[in-house]
Amino acid sequence: MITLTKLNGTEFLLNCDLIETIQENPDTTIRLSNGNVYIVKEAASTVLELTLQFRRKVWSGVFNKEI
Repeated sequence: MITLTKLNGTEFLLNCDLIETIQENPDTTIRLSNGNVYIVKEAASTVLELTLQFRRKVWSGVFNKEI
């Protein structure tokens, strides 16, 4: 999950696994695979970077576990 900010300043957690598209027009609009749409303050590049950081954290945990 990544933390984003709605236009009214409210922060929320978004399940980045559900992101289908991200557009800037000029506000950043995120459409999820479940049909929900969110308009956020962060730029598309920031949403992408937060998603990559989240995935790196998840995958590093998988590969660092002792068996």
